[in-house]
Amino acid sequence: MMREKNTSSEGYFVLLGFSNWPHLEVVLFVVILIFYLMTLIGNLFIMILSYLDAHLHTPMYFFLSNLSFLDLCYTTSSIPQLLVNLWGPEKTISYIGCMIQLYFSLALGTTECVLLVVMSYDRYAAVCRPLHYAVLMNPRFCHLLAVASWGSGFTTSALHSSFTFWVPLCGHRQMDHFFCEVPALLRLSCVDTSVNELTLLIMSSIFVLIPLILILSSYGAVARAVLRMKSTTALQRAFRTCGAHLMVVSLFFIPVICVYLQPPSGKSQDQGKFIALFYTVVTPSLNPLIYTLRNKDVGGAVRRLIGKKRPLHS
Repeated sequence: MMREKNTSSEGYFVLLGFSNWPHLEVVLFVVILIFYLMTLIGNLFIMILSYLDAHLHTPMYFFLSNLSFLDLCYTTSSIPQLLVNLWGPEKTISYIGCMIQLYFSLALGTTECVLLVVMSYDRYAAVCRPLHYAVLMNPRFCHLLAVASWGSGFTTSALHSSFTFWVPLCGHRQMDHFFCEVPALLRLSCVDTSVNELTLLIMSSIFVLIPLILILSSYGAVARAVLRMKSTTALQRAFRTCGAHLMVVSLFFIPVICVYLQPPSGKSQDQGKFIALFYTVVTPSLNPLIYTLRNKDVGGAVRRLIGKKRPLHS
């Protein structure tokens, strides 16, 4: 087994991806490229605008900038490789490249789970504790929450990815997926992976189910507070902001639950690939649109930025 593992470690993996549908590869290449460009442009727009406009130097946009940077890194960890494989006949990735891809996809995915909890707490503090908001969400605490989110993701990924790659692999290197993901790697093992599957289920429960419960609890409290508001303007603003957050949470957590909260043998491999395609390609490109669409703060920041660029006329 160790000899087979070492043989794989010196070589490469073949990412079969969407080879079963060769007639769809060109279409998928164009569609995924469009979504990837949307992700780059949209998230860079949020990051740059939040940095340049002083009115957006608030906890909400600080965490939103973190989410935008995270989505940029998350898509870049897998999508360029996917585009290369869709375009050309070679569909390989080196063993080291697979390790790096697995580590960063796990780290960034876990970080996003924790960061979405932090963002829901920020909305809870803003709506339910408005008089204490500046104290609760002071800059030092916001930076501490961001560091904790990133630190928990990268630490957990280091443990889980090393545990996954320690599993002996079979002689063949064909991975029925478009990027290196834990369930796909476990299918290549020559031994019983029930311990790894149990570990994956436990880790997913900790970093998916618990954050989801905390997020829903926060927005439950927000909903009760919003319904008690007498100001129609404040009510609409709170619903608009929290509704955007909830939509982002739904687009991320539902596909992740479908992939990670069941054993690799418990679902169709083709189904798993298309679900993974959704949360690695579609969701990061939609997040900027969801947060900026009909957002008056962002619209005002854009107008102020354009106004600064206009020449002064006497």
